[in-house]
Amino acid sequence: MTLIKLIFEANIIVQLVLVILLLFSVFSWAVIIFKRNTFRTAARHSERFLHAFRKSRNLSEVNEAARQFRSSPLVAIFQAGYRELASLASKRNPQSGPGEKLDLDNFERALLRASNAEIARLEKMMSFLATTGSVTPFIGLFGTVIGIMDAFHKIGIVRSASLSTVAPGIAEALVATAAGLFAAIPAVIAYNHFLHKIKEMITEMEDFSLELINIAEKLYGS
Repeated sequence: MTLIKLIFEANIIVQLVLVILLLFSVFSWAVIIFKRNTFRTAARHSERFLHAFRKSRNLSEVNEAARQFRSSPLVAIFQAGYRELASLASKRNPQSGPGEKLDLDNFERALLRASNAEIARLEKMMSFLATTGSVTPFIGLFGTVIGIMDAFHKIGIVRSASLSTVAPGIAEALVATAAGLFAAIPAVIAYNHFLHKIKEMITEMEDFSLELINIAEKLYGS
């Protein structure tokens, strides 16, 4: 008996379970592909932006170069800090000399807000992968239990417990478990992989923020 035939001859509830698992799997793969492309582009842009950042002679030059690498979370942090520094500089007392020190607390908070926003963006749709990985095996198990109950019900009707009577029903039921695992395993692997990538990017953002704070303190701080 082929897999397709098993599915079409399965209990209606088992078929519904399989449809739900198929939808989970399709959306899960769509998220995996989207996140993979997002992280790959972000990492590439971050590398290029850092190269431009360290090669540039001043922050204005960095700000111009940053426009080419908008997918990098570091760019969002830099631009938030750059805007805040520009705002602080514009509010400087005109009677003060160019060496006047600025209060950089708002600058540091701007970096933190931008960093938090970028972390939220990177974590977007991760919860769906986690849900898929944890829930779909149980949905598949539910379909299996229903399928086995249906198989035993048929055994009672025909009053025969031969292998030819039992095997098709059990096979139909186990398809649901297999489908649940098929949906869950890629989601769990992808979730853990992306979580590792996010942690790496968070570390990179924290280091970059500290580097920006050091630069700002040298230029404007006390």
